[in-house]
Formats: sequence, structure tokens, C-alpha cells
Amino acid sequence: METNFRDRLIAARKMAGLSLRELAERIGGEISRQALHKYELGESKPGSKTLIALANALSVPVDYFFSSPKEQVVLEDVDFRRYTSKLSKPMRDSISYKAQDVFERYFELENLMGIFETVAPFSFSREINSLADSEEAAISLRKQWNLGNDPISDVVELLEDKGYKVIEITAPEGFDGMKASYKDKKLIVLKKSESGSDIVRKRFTALHELAHHNLKFSPDLDEKKREKLCHSFASAFLFPEDMARKELDRERFHFYEKELVLIKEKWGISFPALFARATDLGIISSSTYKNFNIRYRQRHYHLPDSEPGRFLSKERPTRMEKLIFQGLAKEVLSLNEAAYFAGISGWEMREQMSMLV
Repeated sequence: METNFRDRLIAARKMAGLSLRELAERIGGEISRQALHKYELGESKPGSKTLIALANALSVPVDYFFSSPKEQVVLEDVDFRRYTSKLSKPMRDSISYKAQDVFERYFELENLMGIFETVAPFSFSREINSLADSEEAAISLRKQWNLGNDPISDVVELLEDKGYKVIEITAPEGFDGMKASYKDKKLIVLKKSESGSDIVRKRFTALHELAHHNLKFSPDLDEKKREKLCHSFASAFLFPEDMARKELDRERFHFYEKELVLIKEKWGISFPALFARATDLGIISSSTYKNFNIRYRQRHYHLPDSEPGRFLSKERPTRMEKLIFQGLAKEVLSLNEAAYFAGISGWEMREQMSMLV
């Protein structure tokens, strides 16, 4: 029990992104840094009043400190998007611990329900060295998954249907996504969207992580080049070449904003990804692409949720949530167990349990 409390306290503090000193300050000086350090070493244990103060400071229920996952998940092959170089180590640790906590509950839930899925195959054996290779890989995946050339209505739902374990977590500015593995499972972690936010970047990030999971890159390529090729794969998968050439007629002098909004709302691709795609395909010149980027920033469209147009899709993982309600319906899970797996309180869980039949 004491060992479990120690480990859970460390995990909760890491998830909150706090040092021992910062945690002591958040509690308001009621518990010293030295006392917290002894808790984490397992040399002493807190009383009930202190436990409540810790739970409130770390935004976890008191039960969290004494619950024990059936199987401890250690994330492997963790890879953050390059954009997350702006994140400090405590921020990265917070994201990893949050993801680990969700996946431990996710896999325990699957075991309880007796539901297991294999990842749909995506075989592209050739090494990725160029834009042409990324393009061919995207075409190959659409063929293997029988997707044709139609717009993808919901990328996250597609990946869940194909056996990828996708979760979303609250995370600081600077984090978009990461991929990881555990045993034979392929994991994708995305930043939780706020209500009303533009989700085209989230779609793109999910496919970017899919590329990292499946593509083999030449060892001669540096990180920046690999990231660029993952971007190209994501754009090519979202907006197939034949459709891009049809939508973006080459013989023109201008691009009007309204046209770009219509393309975005149909294909779920952002303006920057759209213009990068057009440049890769030789539809526009590099100078046109440069001018676009200048004007895009001048209009402040690079700021969060400022780009015109919205793609109507939820882009939210739902498989774990569905399993929880299936467990309730089959009476495999109690209300408290369902709340534990959902990571919410019992009364919050009860509010969602409106039975229809």
C-alpha cells in the first residue's frame, strides 16, 4: 500500500508538471517540500487531511493514490512532433505520464471486456527518401484500406476503426501530438480540442503520427527532413493528387479566400497544408508559396482558431468511452468502476447514465 501510494503520488505530481517545491507552494505551505520528499521515498505517509490537500492540489480523486493498475504500461518508441521542441522536460514528462495513465486504464478495460483488436496492416516496405516516396506511400495506404479518392470524414475515427489506440489529453501550448508503442499496440496521443476549435490541424497531426508509426526512413535523413516527409504524407493522404489537380486549376493568377474555405470545408485540410501540397505537386511556384505565407501571417491566420472556415467533424476518440458504456450495459462494470476507467468522479459518471431502453 505504501509503495503504491509513493508511486501514485510521483505519477500525479509528474502529470501536473510540478516540482516538489511547486507542489508545496500550490498547497499553500501546509506541507513542506521535505515532507513531500519523504512521502515519495516511502519513508512516511500522510494523514487523511493531507491526502485531501494533495488530491485537490494535483486535481485527482483521493482514490487515485490507492488504485493500482492491473498492468503497468511503459511507453516505448515515444516520438513527439518536432514542434514540441518548445516544451520543457517537465512538460514532456507531464504529457507522457498522462498518456501512460489513460492507456493503463484503456488496456485494463479491454481485458475486462474481453475485446481485443489487431492493427490493420499498412505495408510499404521501401525506404522513404523523397516527396515522391511519401506520395506513393499515401496512395498505397488508401488502396490497402479501400478508401478511394473521397474526402476522409473523420481521421481519428478511421484510425480507431483500424485498431490504433488513439487518446487525447489536456496539454500545454506547443504540444500537438506524439506516437508510442506498447507490446503489439500502436498508440497515438493528441491534444484535446476545446469546444468550437478548428480541428484541421488535429487531423493532420494524427496522420503525421501514423506516418511515424509505419514509414521507414533512410538513415541518411535528418530529423527535419523526416518531419517534412511525414507532413507530405499527411497532406497526400488527406488530398489525393488527382483531386488536388482538379480542385486547384494551374492556369490562374490568383487564389481567393472563399475558394480556399470551400476546399478546406470539403477535404479537411488547412490553408498552409493546402499550399504546401500545391507546391509539392508543382501546381504553384515556390515564390507563390512564399507570398502566401507572408500574407497568411499578415492577416494573423497563423494564430489559434483564426483561419477562416471550419471542417465539420468531431475528430475525437470515442472507442474507450463506448467500451465503458458497453460494460455498464452488460453489467460487467459498476458505476464506480466506469468512473475510474473514464477518469471522472462518480457523480459525473452518473450524470451521463441516461438509460433509453
